[in-house]
Amino acid sequence: MKTVDKYLISIVGPTAIGKTALSIKLANHFNSEIISADSRQFFSEMQIGTAAPTPDELSAAKHHFIHHKSITEDYNVGAFEKDAIKTLNQLFKTQDIVIMVGGSGLYVGAVTKGLDDFPEVDKSIRQELNIKLEKEGIQSLQKQLKELDKVSYESIAIDNPHRVIRALEICIGSGKPYSSFLNKEKNKRPFKTISVGLTAERELIYNRINKRVDIMMQQGLLEEVKSLLPFKNLNALNTVGYKELFNYLDGEWELDFAVSEIKKNTRRFAKRQLTWFKKNEETLWFDYTTPLETIVEKLEQKIIEP
Repeated sequence: MKTVDKYLISIVGPTAIGKTALSIKLANHFNSEIISADSRQFFSEMQIGTAAPTPDELSAAKHHFIHHKSITEDYNVGAFEKDAIKTLNQLFKTQDIVIMVGGSGLYVGAVTKGLDDFPEVDKSIRQELNIKLEKEGIQSLQKQLKELDKVSYESIAIDNPHRVIRALEICIGSGKPYSSFLNKEKNKRPFKTISVGLTAERELIYNRINKRVDIMMQQGLLEEVKSLLPFKNLNALNTVGYKELFNYLDGEWELDFAVSEIKKNTRRFAKRQLTWFKKNEETLWFDYTTPLETIVEKLEQKIIEP
């Protein structure tokens, strides 16, 4: 199929829904390569707990941005945007279609739309917020954000202290809500994006998540987390599946409780993912059991008749 325009097919949806499997099928169908926009899968030390593609899956299609960084490196969404766009520009020289897959809404949006432009704020604000986090806990920061910017409080990953502090420092430093800087006019992209969403009944999604966590534990997640214990304060490891087991290893929780918390927090994360991705009204949503042929047919219609 010959196309004039360049297309990025972005596969989104909640965790454990089957995005990786679909991305490989589509990459093979379109003779293309895959960009990962999953911020947890960037780090080479985090293999099991991030549900990264298996060696077989990685060999089934060419992947970019899987385990290409160390948890000790400072790698953020701004750096990823630059790297991803550079890689896409290279790929589009020889390919008309590239596949992107990932459940990190902020990182997906950075590639498809560009990042929001935030004002510079005094670094001391972040230092003070970090001190408050240590002394009073994240609930105190969450309460402060709810008072200053209810829109952000209801839309960001509220259990992630890094995200809460980022929103608060903009609110405090600029005197304006963090959310007021979002969704402004962004950089135009030299490609068109078609967003494909996978979904299922919520109960089914939650059951898949619970099973995935059990499988991760069987695969050795606890041993992986043990090996990372000296680095537990790094931002990359402040993530579901790792922080709960750190609590177990620190003697704060029983193992069964830690595993149940991983399942609960992953279910919450999936709920936020769905809320985030449902905002894009142009996304083509499919049940996770939809045959590949049906999805390809819809995509080719969009490409031929955009």
